[in-house]
Amino acid sequence: QVQLVESGGGLVQPGGSLRLSCAASGSALSLDTMAWYRQAPGKLRESVATIHSSGGTSYSEPVKGRFTISRDDAKTTVYLQMNSLAPEDTGVYFCYVYGRRFVGAVPVVVSHWGQGTQVTVSE
Repeated sequence: QVQLVESGGGLVQPGGSLRLSCAASGSALSLDTMAWYRQAPGKLRESVATIHSSGGTSYSEPVKGRFTISRDDAKTTVYLQMNSLAPEDTGVYFCYVYGRRFVGAVPVVVSHWGQGTQVTVSE
């Protein structure tokens, strides 16, 4: 079993910063892709940032230059540093991981979402 535990959300004023964390627990994990998505009220879930096992990253246009995604493979944790936050960044942020875990010598696909953490940017 794989579980994802997110933390770091909260209320922040415009221009402020938050750092989200998502820790994946489970044995023999090999995570190719770790990502953050967000969902604003009344809107569809959208991709925010992605990081691959190679270290390559990608960002959605609205967050480029403000958000930074990183990962610690030893801790199977992905982070999202969010700076210069604006009200339009408000929403529930979800982490997502994709990869595999080994049950003995057998690889099993891992594709899991976190439970979500609320980020509210307001005066």
